[in-house]
Amino acid sequence: MKFTRRPDLDPHTRIEIVRLAWLYQGVYGKMTQIAHYYQISRTFLYQLIFLANLQLEMLCSDEKLLLQKDHRHFEQLLLLLRLEGNCSLLSMSSILKALGYRPNAVGYLSQFFQSAGQTLPSTLLMPSTTWVFYLSDEIFAIHAPILVTIDARSTTILNIELASDRSAETWKAHFEALAHHHFVSLGMASDRGLGLVAGYQAACDMALWVADYFHEFQDLFALLHQLERKAYTTMNKEYDAARTFAHAKSEAHLHKRLQQYETAHDACEQAITLYDQLDVLLHLLREALHVCSPHGELRTQENVRSELTLLFDMIDALDCAAITQTLKPIGKHLDDLLVPFQHVALPSTRTRVLLGVR
Repeated sequence: MKFTRRPDLDPHTRIEIVRLAWLYQGVYGKMTQIAHYYQISRTFLYQLIFLANLQLEMLCSDEKLLLQKDHRHFEQLLLLLRLEGNCSLLSMSSILKALGYRPNAVGYLSQFFQSAGQTLPSTLLMPSTTWVFYLSDEIFAIHAPILVTIDARSTTILNIELASDRSAETWKAHFEALAHHHFVSLGMASDRGLGLVAGYQAACDMALWVADYFHEFQDLFALLHQLERKAYTTMNKEYDAARTFAHAKSEAHLHKRLQQYETAHDACEQAITLYDQLDVLLHLLREALHVCSPHGELRTQENVRSELTLLFDMIDALDCAAITQTLKPIGKHLDDLLVPFQHVALPSTRTRVLLGVR
């Protein structure tokens, strides 16, 4: 990877980003491609789209909307700001005041969202038996756990509830509620939360549990970001050493500053090299976990085990204590990482439903 310093995106570039996002909306993978091309996050991309839509809506709307004659439009705006814009109540209040909307008090907004949330059921009800693959996790609101289960294919929230704890009994009741609403689990992917896994196995004892790759490798990819920040820090130190050397006058100072620059330069090269090597290996690791090869062939459990073992050895050989410590627990769970490939190799009816194969 080549480290560069990119200036902020100018208005014309931002307009081009929004134009491309509008043009390719609904096309799978295009938002990620646009984000990678312009070196921005998907969150920032969606923020640009939201702000552009809001500005166009203001320009093309009747004045009566600003006078609050269309209450339904106002409620839609509140939900968009909260759910799509991820705005806090305080930020929403400021936006509404700037746009001339009333009421705009924080207290009113809090009451509105509480009322809206209370009108929605916590568990989705299906008219007939529906086979799904669960993705379950815990999120927190002011230290209180919220149990969430979504459908892996559609990402629809199937059940979300505020809980008193994260015990196995609480999770068991969570999954039993889904069963009462006509959901049958093909399996579940999650982290290794003790209550979560135990509760699922108690409620769905014959179903499959799969280790969530995101949680399995989260610490390793977080370490990659730390190495990236360290590389940029050493770059700044090298730049500072170069500027200091350029201002040295006497021969003694020149020799001293040159040594300081060479030390900073070596440290910078080592930091960048370590980041680049780990970045390449993690990219290969991500590809090795794909169900199909680049040629469209199903990967076998044996081949994936061989690839992962080799990659783990290469990552461990980078001679970085933090990497070795982070990698050690992942290597112990290698069998769990291979479970999906075992079931893909045996295309039962339930597996075919999961993969969307007819």
